[in-house]
Amino acid sequence: MSRVTEDEVAKAVMAILKASTTGRATIQELVREIPNHLALSEEDLKQSETRPNEAIWEQQVRNITSHKASPGNAIYEGWLVAIPGGLALPGK
Repeated sequence: MSRVTEDEVAKAVMAILKASTTGRATIQELVREIPNHLALSEEDLKQSETRPNEAIWEQQVRNITSHKASPGNAIYEGWLVAIPGGLALPGK
């Protein structure tokens, strides 16, 4: 099984936010919920080399905000919005 992509993580985030009453969530809330939406491989669960207290897939959640200026990114494309400490659907 291969690693999940940043796009797959972003789509899981969007699904979680669409199912929520507010359309907003903190990074911590998303990290708790994403394993219920994605099949994470052993590779995904390995410790990140650049963020020692996180698994690689958790880093990908934060990368949605970090890579917001890159075409194809969920924020760049207008599918998500960065909010203090988390992510939201546009207009939420």
